[in-house]
Amino acid sequence: MSEKTYVRQHWKASLNIFTLTILCILIFFLRSEIATTVRNLTHVHAWALILLIPLEAWNYDAQARLYRSLFGLVGNKLSYGIMYGVALELNFVNNIFPSGGISGISYFGMRMRSTDNKITGGKATVVQTMKLMLTFLSFELLLILGLLFMAVGGRVNDVTILVATSISTLLVIGTFAFMYILASTRRINATLAFASKMLNWLIHLVRPKRPETIRMDQVRRTVEELHSNYNLIKDNYRGLKKPFLFALITNITEVLAVYVIYIAFGHWVNIGAIILAYAVANFAGLVSVLPGGIGVYEALMTAVLAAAGIPASLSIPVVVMYRILNTIIQLPPGYYFYHRTLHNKGLEDVRA
Repeated sequence: MSEKTYVRQHWKASLNIFTLTILCILIFFLRSEIATTVRNLTHVHAWALILLIPLEAWNYDAQARLYRSLFGLVGNKLSYGIMYGVALELNFVNNIFPSGGISGISYFGMRMRSTDNKITGGKATVVQTMKLMLTFLSFELLLILGLLFMAVGGRVNDVTILVATSISTLLVIGTFAFMYILASTRRINATLAFASKMLNWLIHLVRPKRPETIRMDQVRRTVEELHSNYNLIKDNYRGLKKPFLFALITNITEVLAVYVIYIAFGHWVNIGAIILAYAVANFAGLVSVLPGGIGVYEALMTAVLAAAGIPASLSIPVVVMYRILNTIIQLPPGYYFYHRTLHNKGLEDVRA
């Protein structure tokens, strides 16, 4: 049996073993926090913790509707149930594989092509990109509201203003940079060519016999797809109202998920501080080398909350409990849908 045939026949088993190994590592790093969380559960208001379940269900409902509406703009009608499962799968992939969301984007392309053969890699990439852009833009509104809430509570200081304005600037620049690149085939081609050459160079360091893992002819085909599908959405910009609303709901429900943990501990803190801390922690999690941004996420979120006037002695157990309970609620169903897809959807048959 050739090496290529062996890999093709055993890749799913290997991927499942690798996934479970990463999940075990995640649990290992959080073992002390898990024990602390279990002990703290006897001292909190259980009714507030139960609110996490409908909030997370609502969050994935909004994500599923966001994806459906964006795919509808480029001519693909997908069922609500399929997209709800895909949203759970993506969360699982992004949390287990620490790649700043790149793993999720790659997986999303394969997943959607296996769902509908009319969905190309370029179309899936545009939809995922537009989803991120709308999520970033909608969070701008939450940041403004957060500063207003903190101002009313007398908690606005130089640090919070600096952090909020920095995040807002990055969000705006990043969003418009995406739009500027996607509006021109020349700019898309230049960006993808540069990224492909860099990735090929890095891969070549590890695999010298494969100097061009990412083929440039495939990149050029992707450029045309990206540009044409982006134009479909841009020409129907009025149709972005609903997707924007769904993106806003996903952000609101995530912030509320953190807030109900404070309520469970008996503290009604300023929600503006939570909005700001949530933004900082998630941005930092993008570059973390550990699954789920372990350590970086908790430390930065606690630090920002402390700067906003919420004592670390309260924030540390709250943030840890939020992370643990959120993981317990989201990852098992995410793994179920992910594992089912590997076996039922034939992702090994999908070609770039």
